[in-house]
Amino acid sequence: MEVHRPGKVLVPGAGSAKDVGSAKDAESAEAYTKGDLVDYYRSVAPFMLPHLRGRPLMLERYPDGLDGARFMQKNTPEHYPEWIHRVEVAKEGGTVTHVVCDDTATLVFLADQACLTLHRWLSRAGHVDRPDRMVFDLDPAGDDFTAVRDAARWLGELLGELRLPSALMTTGSRGLHVIVPVDGRDDFDDVRELAKDIAELLAARHPDRLTTAARKKDRGDRLYLDVQRNAYAQTAVAPCTVRARPGAPVAVPISWEQLDDPGTTARRWTVADAVEQARTDPWAGALRPGRALGPVRRRLSGLRAS
Repeated sequence: MEVHRPGKVLVPGAGSAKDVGSAKDAESAEAYTKGDLVDYYRSVAPFMLPHLRGRPLMLERYPDGLDGARFMQKNTPEHYPEWIHRVEVAKEGGTVTHVVCDDTATLVFLADQACLTLHRWLSRAGHVDRPDRMVFDLDPAGDDFTAVRDAARWLGELLGELRLPSALMTTGSRGLHVIVPVDGRDDFDDVRELAKDIAELLAARHPDRLTTAARKKDRGDRLYLDVQRNAYAQTAVAPCTVRARPGAPVAVPISWEQLDDPGTTARRWTVADAVEQARTDPWAGALRPGRALGPVRRRLSGLRAS
């Protein structure tokens, strides 16, 4: 397809007038055009599409680049091509029709619409009330990635005790997502409640370092174990998606071994090298098959009682 205004800068380089990241980001930021964004999404499509297919999306768009207005788009505009898949889902007082990205053509079209970041549902069309993913968002109080690395290791160990497989993803912002495959038989309320219980047990094991307090003023300098994305109509950033920050960092899958690499940070990978990272298949089947949650609840109950 023809890209409209491919030379338009969407992600400005150093000296951007708008503060959309840290000072360190701005100093080293490289500018990226819409054409660059389209090329990236076309190249990463084989690795990204398996994580998008069948899922409602929320689109984070910047028609005038990061220095302009941001649009969080849920409903699909009428002018979008008919060949783009859609799914109508219930919301309070009505319905909303989300884009579903099932193919490279749709991914490229969205990039041409200045969609930098794709936020995906944790459930799929046809079963939108039954998630097949559980997500823990490790949100540090500052930019110290050591806190994130420690929390991820502790969470991975606890999930291992519960016999739950898990996968790591940088967010392209400050933290990590720990993703757990579930079998899609439980509703969002049940999945979120289990995630909450797991997070609370982990925080109880490391009370000086971790918290589940939703209000920032109650967290202090502790890392926040956020499970609020595990709710109906909530979203999480998609694997391989670009984030709206200087330098165009990318949320990429990483292996547990890469967590020990001192060079690994939340913004380590960008549009320039994220495809190479995705090509290594760092999750290698870690998200299949989804786990039934009944046995997990029983194991968790035993751990909490011990």
